[in-house]
Amino acid sequence: MTQTDNLLQVKDLKTYFFTEDGIVHAVDGVDFSVKRGEILGLVGESGCGKSVTSHSIMRLIGQPGKIIGGEIWFDGKDLVQLSERELRQIRGNRISMIFQQPTSCLNPVFQVKDQVLEVLQIHQQMDRQHGTARVHELLKMVGISDPERRAKAYPHELSGGMAQRVMIAMGLACTPELLIADEPTTALDVTIQAQILELMRNLYRNTNTAIILITHDLGVVADMCQRVAVMYAGKIVEQTDVRRLFREPKHPYTQGLIGAVPVLGVVKDRLEVIPGSVPNLIDLPRGCRFAPRCRARLERGLTICAEEEPALRPIGLDHAVRCWLYE
Repeated sequence: MTQTDNLLQVKDLKTYFFTEDGIVHAVDGVDFSVKRGEILGLVGESGCGKSVTSHSIMRLIGQPGKIIGGEIWFDGKDLVQLSERELRQIRGNRISMIFQQPTSCLNPVFQVKDQVLEVLQIHQQMDRQHGTARVHELLKMVGISDPERRAKAYPHELSGGMAQRVMIAMGLACTPELLIADEPTTALDVTIQAQILELMRNLYRNTNTAIILITHDLGVVADMCQRVAVMYAGKIVEQTDVRRLFREPKHPYTQGLIGAVPVLGVVKDRLEVIPGSVPNLIDLPRGCRFAPRCRARLERGLTICAEEEPALRPIGLDHAVRCWLYE
């Protein structure tokens, strides 16, 4: 793979979970790319495979899950093919991740400084003296006041927003080229959410770190991202730049998501509702996975939707969609 503007390229990624009830097709042929120094939003309902995609990129899939196919190219290297030793040089160093629940990701028996310091000692070989000074610098960078005192705190002594800032400090400790933020504001109240997002925006501007922002909140996407990939039932169904997505959504699922968002100053009789529910990833419908919930196919009288699965195809400049309406 030649050096391009794409820092990360995911090709036909498949991650399945082999359970007693059957095979869960959590990520089933996902394709997307992340350019250097951009924020890509990965959007979709709960259970669509967003978090499994991020864990696959980090190679953090545990039993009974397994990456069974596809490629994850990062700066010219396929992460799927790397040994665990080779991967440790990249994971936490050049690629970092912020997880959904910060309080459950921090070790309750160690002080904050020791947990951030561990990242610096492993990847940057810093001694304790220089590492501690860097910890204080990082905590200050993410907006934690009195960092010397807070560094001595234990996780249970931190608020949710403070714990999330510590996680961001850990993620940025080695100045990664790619930061994966998996629902970074889900457990936080609205005021703290805004502060965390503003913090991430400022860090992106100052460090030029590329970010994959995983969320179900289209308001966050509109505010933070340059490009968006919409995910449904283990697949990307639409991918384009953020302005085009909100101005010209093409996939019926994307149209339904945007139609369900209340708009300030716009009076609607009722918000749009997407009928039905996300399909069982063990027993997926034949054809297009959105077909059982799709009004557009009924209005157009399309029968192929329930018979054959569409491919993700370009329909314009930097715009791709997985839908028979555009074949």
